[in-house]
Amino acid sequence: MQHFTFQPIGTIYTPHSSLENMPIQPFGAEAAKGYILLKEEFVEGLKDLEGFTHLTLIYHLHKVTNYQMSVVPYMDDKAHGVFATRSPKRPNAIGLSTVKLVKVEDNKIFIEEVDMLDKTPLLDIKPFFRQFDNRMDARSGWLDEKDADLVLKTKSDNRFVE
Repeated sequence: MQHFTFQPIGTIYTPHSSLENMPIQPFGAEAAKGYILLKEEFVEGLKDLEGFTHLTLIYHLHKVTNYQMSVVPYMDDKAHGVFATRSPKRPNAIGLSTVKLVKVEDNKIFIEEVDMLDKTPLLDIKPFFRQFDNRMDARSGWLDEKDADLVLKTKSDNRFVE
């Protein structure tokens, strides 16, 4: 098996110091504000970023220590395969969130709708392209059966805490 090594390009700072009672998706974290402190050698890569309203962040779920192939996700009471969920208990502890961009000041990127832990290592930033990233004809498997407001009301608990 090949091994890959990623180095963080920065750190995400959020008000969430504990996994318990965190928003489980950015959509449910409307009031949560944070910022990214990008390493100085990557600042040039921020050119033209302020023209976007949203960013997709790829980050390391740095508090996850193992994985499970079957999990009971926050928005359901029955087990699903980990790849049919957004559970943090994944073979590769990689998180993905689309957040709202507020402003960029030098190497500091101010964001809103943060759903990750404080001091999360940032692996990459991708601009959100509304022309490509919205899929209005998409289906969401088992989640389609759930109440749309559930994502706003559901907070994390201790089910994925070790």
